[in-house]
Amino acid sequence: MLTSRFAPSPTGRLHLGHAFSAVFAHQSARSPGGRFLLRIEDLDQTRSRPEFVDAIEEDLRWLGLEWDGEPVVQSSRSGAYSQALEKLKAMGLAYPCFCTRSDIAAALSAPHGPPGSLYPGTCRGLPDDAKRRASTAHSWRLDSTKAIERAGLPGWTEQDGRRFTAVAAEIDDEILARKDAPASYHLACVVDDAASGVTLVVRGIDLRASTPVQRLLQDILGLPEPFYLHHPLVVHEDGRRLAKRDLAPTLQALRQSGVDGAELARNLAGGALPSGFRLAEA
Repeated sequence: MLTSRFAPSPTGRLHLGHAFSAVFAHQSARSPGGRFLLRIEDLDQTRSRPEFVDAIEEDLRWLGLEWDGEPVVQSSRSGAYSQALEKLKAMGLAYPCFCTRSDIAAALSAPHGPPGSLYPGTCRGLPDDAKRRASTAHSWRLDSTKAIERAGLPGWTEQDGRRFTAVAAEIDDEILARKDAPASYHLACVVDDAASGVTLVVRGIDLRASTPVQRLLQDILGLPEPFYLHHPLVVHEDGRRLAKRDLAPTLQALRQSGVDGAELARNLAGGALPSGFRLAEA
């Protein structure tokens, strides 16, 4: 059975871009008689708020979208993420990183630093000495080189049948967990998708860059490979992205202005956007 999901973070009110993604995921599942799930990605406890969880559910119901079962809440699944991380450690594919964000920024801005790298590999291959064992790692990272050697370069299939194969440059030594968070977005995403039986990942084209490392993690951890649907983004007519931090018009504001949620959802399903907005491929 086809199963899709909508996975927002409760860090603010949903806006039109979220609605478009939710409607797309809902339609993709319901049209063939499949399941539509809701996941609350609240691992960032410094920004997540319980009131926004309630607001997400309120907005989805206003759009006429119903989900199957209880929402999956990531903050309650730390045990599953720890098991996955320990498996990666046991395979020698995860290493402790002692770099702070400022350390990484300084290394990347150095005149002779490695060009084009998101993480300069400072802690990769450090000797296992007493000083390092006594230190507290800021994070655990994927050793992407060893992972690719073990599993090969991953590929994925879009819903329309197009098959893609990642290139090594697309896969960094991504963070798997931090000392203040049990899992990164990448690790939590693949663990939860597998546990929920998600067979179609519907998300914006801006998250396509996440697919190579997530497919690699799925292959390494022996998790099933879903199909992917990376949809266009809703942007302002002038091309500006919608973002919570930029106070993008919220669904709450649309509702209060008298917009009919079910009608809005039908329009979005057909690709019709309110005046002042358009779709963009990047």
